[in-house]
Amino acid sequence: MSMDHDRVLRTKLDQLECHFTWALRKDDIDLNSLNEKLKLYVEKKEELTHTYNALAYVKFLQGFLEEALSNLMTSLKLYKECHDEEFHKSLIVTYGNLAWINYHMKNYTECESYLQKVLKINENISSESSSVPEVLGEKGWTFRRFSYKYHEKSKECFKKALDLEPEVGKWNAGYAIALYRTEYGEYGESTIENSPVIKQLRRAIETNPDDDIFKIYLALQLGINKSYEEAERWVERALESSPDHPGVLTYAGKFFGKKGNVDRSVALLRKALELSPNSALTHHQLALCYKKKKIQLLQEGNHVRGPEVQPIRDQIIYHLEIATKHATGFITALSELALHYGEQHDISRAEEMFQMTFETAKEKDDKLHVVHFYYAEFQLYSKRDEVLAIKHYMECLKMNPGSYEGKKSVYKLKMIAEKRINKNTQVGKAYGILGFIHKEKGEKTQAIECYEKALSYGENDEYLTNLSALRLSI
Repeated sequence: MSMDHDRVLRTKLDQLECHFTWALRKDDIDLNSLNEKLKLYVEKKEELTHTYNALAYVKFLQGFLEEALSNLMTSLKLYKECHDEEFHKSLIVTYGNLAWINYHMKNYTECESYLQKVLKINENISSESSSVPEVLGEKGWTFRRFSYKYHEKSKECFKKALDLEPEVGKWNAGYAIALYRTEYGEYGESTIENSPVIKQLRRAIETNPDDDIFKIYLALQLGINKSYEEAERWVERALESSPDHPGVLTYAGKFFGKKGNVDRSVALLRKALELSPNSALTHHQLALCYKKKKIQLLQEGNHVRGPEVQPIRDQIIYHLEIATKHATGFITALSELALHYGEQHDISRAEEMFQMTFETAKEKDDKLHVVHFYYAEFQLYSKRDEVLAIKHYMECLKMNPGSYEGKKSVYKLKMIAEKRINKNTQVGKAYGILGFIHKEKGEKTQAIECYEKALSYGENDEYLTNLSALRLSI
């Protein structure tokens, strides 16, 4: 093929709406975990045409072009088994992917053939491919499945599809999930009555009455606002009509775990694992349940409890190890696992895992603040290094003050500072810590007061710098 012909062909390919043109960056995606997730969709026979399209692109990113082509042909075959129409707008993405994969395999005749099919479809529709609801829907599902970093884009796609076809159940479902993923737990000024997430989840239930996962999502959202009575009714309805749905069981387990009913949570999660044994999410939720059991025993303050705690800690580690095996980029689970290795006094293994997790989080630009928080916990409780713990709590707070870990870091830093002040030891540094907390929270006057108190106990260049900057900013 001549360079001019190749340039023209690439221009046409770049104009297609498909996985190859949606800026799905390899660095943003945990390919192994996504591959396992998509295979589960195949096993459950859910959204098969879309799933094989997505699986094909994963195989392409992994360098398996023949497998990618095979998955696309399976997607096309499944579509044709249900529809007679060869040039329907639902095939825009599949044909686009087929054009691209054949281009990469240097099958230029086949590539141009699929380009022509897309062109013929476009001639029969009144809008651009990018405004076709079926394309927007598949794009939305792809963004949601591939990476949490694309969840905002997923929300935009489903909102556009819903604006075009407001009564279609799958667009209502997609938009509900996208809102849930991006705004879970965020109320701001909204209440149960006017929360966009809750409103859309109710709409998804109306338009998808047989899909019980939305009842569980709604229950979790209601639970955050402590509307437990209504929330539990939705959970029980979902469990009654979908007693063998792994997702329903897992999220129901999550609901009861958050509510404090750990035993029921464990029972539901174990049943979910019987149906889907490789679910990283379910194993992680089970680890969290056992973590709550461990904390309850330790808080009882009875030293005789030691032998009872160890089997529970073993369960935590077991489930975290499986979760991180099946989701290698699961930053939170990796951090928790490293922390528990520390609790087992396997300090070198914990350090090694933390350093690997730091590297993974930096490479993926994903949840680095979480790793700093758990590493601070490890330093404080396993290595008894309060100085390093303070450093990493501070890093977590700087990176993401509004996160759960950021708020917990504030609590731990205050605890350390107040302990020092009460014991009249390193008081200047204690006020320096409090000044830092106020500064990060935007409380400038309180920060200045704390830094001035810190300086009264001795000179510190960092405190002077922070104090000067705060005074200038007021």
